[in-house]
Amino acid sequence: MMLMKTKIAMAMAAATLAVSASNAQAQVVCVFDLLGTSGDVYTMMKDYALAANGWGAKVTLKPYTDERVASEDFKAGQCDAVALTGMRGRQFNSFVGSIDAIGAVPSNAAARAVMQLVSKPQLATDMVQNGYEVAGVTPMGSAYLFVNDRSINTLAKAAGKKFAVLDYDKAQARMVQRVGAQPVSADITTFGGMFNNGQVDIVGAPAIAFKPLELHKGLGAKGAIAKFPILQVTGNIIIRQNKFPAGFGQKSREWVATQLPRALAMAEKTEKDIPAKYWMEIPANDQVGYIKLMREARIELTKEGFYNTKMMSLLKRVRCQQNPSSFECALKDE
Repeated sequence: MMLMKTKIAMAMAAATLAVSASNAQAQVVCVFDLLGTSGDVYTMMKDYALAANGWGAKVTLKPYTDERVASEDFKAGQCDAVALTGMRGRQFNSFVGSIDAIGAVPSNAAARAVMQLVSKPQLATDMVQNGYEVAGVTPMGSAYLFVNDRSINTLAKAAGKKFAVLDYDKAQARMVQRVGAQPVSADITTFGGMFNNGQVDIVGAPAIAFKPLELHKGLGAKGAIAKFPILQVTGNIIIRQNKFPAGFGQKSREWVATQLPRALAMAEKTEKDIPAKYWMEIPANDQVGYIKLMREARIELTKEGFYNTKMMSLLKRVRCQQNPSSFECALKDE
């Protein structure tokens, strides 16, 4: 009997040591940044890696300039975590991936409120799906429509135009079809070139993409950027939960939330750095129509299961806290 107890104790000790050794090993984080190691995202992730040492991890960063490859390497187990956009991250967590829903986060103030909410322990269970855990959500700025001719200043005038849509985001193709434009499949690494060489007339992108993708080439002398946010682009840190110490995800989310002012300041700076001549104001009356159109598409896609119902309800609550007089606040269909 004593011998059996000894064997059991030794087995338990061995298992504990194995887990400790696993956690002590360096965790590889694949980081997508259009500018590689010289970009703002990678710079912020270097600070993240230092902070993670205090939560029992030993993070090493692996840079990628192709988001699809970073995502595939993460799925294949070549990375223990990945930093990418929320749209690409939706495949790992539909709750957080729905923050980037069309028209759902209309301002930086709303983005700040949403990202503070998702860092709270009360939503910790929503951060985990199928062994993947969202360990941080950060704003990358609003996405705007870039047009190669500023005469395309209403949705009606977009009819028949070629519009680059990300091939993994169903919502974009749906919206483009709604306004009678022609969706052209693209990827985050190709849409800039397609716009610049005239293959498409319109693209949607955040200001952070303007410089690295040289979108001024596509704008030329006649183009413009419609000053009306169509969605909030987010960055996600997603981990394989079993590769990190217990409680790591929550500590990570709370640290990322402390970086919100820094991330929002970077997003706002990239907008201000775009020459004023490219921005095109959208009349307030037209904006209301666009908001309604995006809302209808969002509700439709939520019913189809593309967007997460709980997140849609949370985002509406934030919008109505920010703008209580909005027409949608009296409606119960979202």
